[in-house]
Amino acid sequence: MKYIEEFQDPELARRLLDDIHATVTRPWALMEVCGGQTHTIIRHGIDQLLPEQVELIHGPGCPVCVTPLEVIDKALEIASRPDVIFCSFGDMLRVPGTGRDLFQVRSEGGDVRVVYSPLDALKIARQNPGKEVVFFGIGFETTAPPNAMTVHQARKLGIRNFSLLVSHVRVPPAIEAIMQSPSCRVQGFLAAGHVCSVMGMGEYPELAARHQVPIVVTGFEPLDILEGVRRAVRQLERGEHTVDNAYARAVRPEGNPAAIAMLEDVFEVTDRAWRGIGVIPDSGWRLSERYRDHDAEHRFSVTGITTREPAECRSGEVLQGLIKPNQCEAFGTTCTPRNPLGATMVSSEGACAAYYLYRRLDLAPVRGADPTARTTPLEASPVA
Repeated sequence: MKYIEEFQDPELARRLLDDIHATVTRPWALMEVCGGQTHTIIRHGIDQLLPEQVELIHGPGCPVCVTPLEVIDKALEIASRPDVIFCSFGDMLRVPGTGRDLFQVRSEGGDVRVVYSPLDALKIARQNPGKEVVFFGIGFETTAPPNAMTVHQARKLGIRNFSLLVSHVRVPPAIEAIMQSPSCRVQGFLAAGHVCSVMGMGEYPELAARHQVPIVVTGFEPLDILEGVRRAVRQLERGEHTVDNAYARAVRPEGNPAAIAMLEDVFEVTDRAWRGIGVIPDSGWRLSERYRDHDAEHRFSVTGITTREPAECRSGEVLQGLIKPNQCEAFGTTCTPRNPLGATMVSSEGACAAYYLYRRLDLAPVRGADPTARTTPLEASPVA
């Protein structure tokens, strides 16, 4: 299959690995930002093929995983109302809130529907004028444009019974927060190629220069990951810290201007809480004043939410790259895909799900950190 098999060629992978082995002379820690990249790394054993001096730290780039518990609980409350049809992508239905998930709401009689596009939810709203139809809009810069377009369409067509429960987040402020954390060990980043295909690369040079870290825009196939690592290691060995595009077949420096214009029309930047991390300034979007009538939080005025994370779940530390999933005591025992404690075990992009799916079940040693030292979100992030 074009653009997939040609980026899984084992001979080319061996050449890239040989180059990395020949280049590296000392320990380096790189963070892959996106959960899709994490799954490629674990599925193909890329981290086990790299020189032992190169450590890959899994970043917070799983949209389901970082959706805050308070928003999940608001979704559960709204979906439980008899006048509401609650629409979501399927991977959100098993994400645990405080005590239950959307599957349980549906089993209790709630009208919770899986859709494949936000426009499907808009169609449901047109077909059910007597119901309030809510779409659960989560994710990074990749899913925000179609959700923005759907709200734009709802307003244009006068569909007043459609609203969006928004929990969109932005990658650059998260990188800033990670680098400011006292516990940060990251020396370079593999940036998420799909995010940059939308937003471009304009926000990264300042980050790279301020924190003196190379940022390599990287794709998602095995050769993409290896090429991203190769370029980052080369910069680190030379003492360089620039932004490099290793995913040029999909990413243009300016991104997608039409998508950016739609985002700027519908959303405005706001502080946003990240599950397991805390509040990061300017790291999210909310509907702008012009579209506030389609804001589900504004429309339903859900208040009195009291959240409670399972005490034994360490997914927040996994999301910050402080521990690997199989260094959590609950991993694979009390926390499994069938009975998840945290979202990282549920999502198809979650690091815990990747370790469980590809059988990384044995406890692994931690390089440069104490795996028994528990940290809280507030301690882990100075901006939380």
